[in-house]
Amino acid sequence: MTPDQPPVPPGGLHHVEIWVPDLDRATTSWGWLLGELGWTPYQSWPAGRSWRHGPTYLVLEESPALSSRRHDRLAPGLNHLALHAGPPAAVDRLVAQAPGYGWSLLFADRHPYAGGPENYAGYLTDESGFEVELCASSVPVPGG
Repeated sequence: MTPDQPPVPPGGLHHVEIWVPDLDRATTSWGWLLGELGWTPYQSWPAGRSWRHGPTYLVLEESPALSSRRHDRLAPGLNHLALHAGPPAAVDRLVAQAPGYGWSLLFADRHPYAGGPENYAGYLTDESGFEVELCASSVPVPGG
């Protein structure tokens, strides 16, 4: 943190680091999505990239210590990241564009209410098995 930034209250998220099996592929998919959501490139090094959003940053790293080449969101550990995506129209736009950047829609038969009638969201998974939930800032009434 630089001296001109206000202090961050305790308990807020500092950063998330995701180990990926293919940094170039992850940079394409995650870089597009994070950029669309207002994150800005932060750091870059041979095995990693990061993006910042306010005081929080997200790291993608292709570590030589990886024990697997695919993330299993159904195993113990991280299931998904949920990100604010703006109004429902923004969620719809991102879901429509996502396949061009390596993302696939999960729960298509229940989209955009896969999380229930009070949760307008798009659930995406990338080619490495990571899931994101794009949460709308407001929830239209289903069928209304």
